Amino acid sequence: MPDKFNATWVSYSSISDWQKCPRAYFLKNIYRNPNTGNRVQLAAPSLSLGQAVHEVIESLSILPVDKRFTESLLKKYEQIWKKVSGKIGGFLDEQTELNFKQRGEVMLQKVMKNPGPVGELAIKIKENLPQYWLSEEDEIILCGKVDWLKYSPETDKVEILDFKTSTKKERPDSLQLPIYLLLVTNTQSRTVTGMSYWYLGFSDQPESVDLPDLKESHNTILKIAKEIKLARKLERFRCPNGEAGCPICKPFEKIVTQEAEFVGTNPIYKQDIFILPDLQEKQADSYIL
Repeated sequence: MPDKFNATWVSYSSISDWQKCPRAYFLKNIYRNPNTGNRVQLAAPSLSLGQAVHEVIESLSILPVDKRFTESLLKKYEQIWKKVSGKIGGFLDEQTELNFKQRGEVMLQKVMKNPGPVGELAIKIKENLPQYWLSEEDEIILCGKVDWLKYSPETDKVEILDFKTSTKKERPDSLQLPIYLLLVTNTQSRTVTGMSYWYLGFSDQPESVDLPDLKESHNTILKIAKEIKLARKLERFRCPNGEAGCPICKPFEKIVTQEAEFVGTNPIYKQDIFILPDLQEKQADSYIL
């Protein structure tokens, strides 16, 4: 058995970073703040909104069905929001923060009114970070968390549900669900029979999508993971735009050049959080847990 501590770890977020810009992948996943040794992250309102809403919903999955809504989700949300309030959440003024916070409240009210699968039996994978050997030969591990696993006692099978707080639908060629299918299939024993997105910002119920082919998903993800492993070995992480940079990596470069403002540290992920006060948020309004 290869050593997992020397393996290359990949996840949906890191693969997504790589596909957008290898330089951004380096800055978000490998680069360390020379002052602390921690990884770095840029705070953004959309990220904070997604983090807070997802944390509220995730807290329900460990509760029995009849206990999930005994306490208002808005009460939980109020407490969780404190973690992202102010600059550490990317909010530079009170009105912007209030607008984003209210959007989250509307989403959670929707779940309370029409729980759908959130009000049904669910499976919780025991590992804090589900993971498995994508390839022992290549020493690559695939890891990640899945938002929700709906359980069907009649068939003893599961369905994958992913919550979206964005204002846009996921691209048809997104690798998120193929990766989640691989993770769920290889980290618990039940067969996956369905997958869906729930766009909380504009939909009252989940939207089903076709199950990807398991073998094809494995081959696609492994190919990309090998590219990442080779780049790490060669220490080669080039932006597609060259030294000029792109909209994905350029904001992170400002952390390296000390043009960004340090606002705090996330102790769970050991990330130093920065903001760019002079830069309007231009990234897509989305969050993936």
